[in-house]
Amino acid sequence: MVAIRLRRTGSKKRPFYRIVVTDSRAARDSSFVEVLGYYNPRTNPETLSVKRDRLEHWIKAGAQPSDTVRTLVARMPAAPPAEDAPVTAEPVAPQPSAS
Repeated sequence: MVAIRLRRTGSKKRPFYRIVVTDSRAARDSSFVEVLGYYNPRTNPETLSVKRDRLEHWIKAGAQPSDTVRTLVARMPAAPPAEDAPVTAEPVAPQPSAS
């Protein structure tokens, strides 16, 4: 089974985590399939970055997120609209001519 979980990096007493897709039987810091993002609990406020499209892809493919990853993703703010998304605006009434 494939799992989405945290992989600890950083030095002693300074944790930094990568959110990775890995085989559920593999050790915590061993090989992985793909890096989906990172989590830094030492910054104020905590830093969290996740590739949402890849996360959704892996969940649809059957990967099981760990409880911690599920909690972190739930705390993330909603994704902002994409830059190239069409913007819908209300039509502007024509200005009367000044003549």
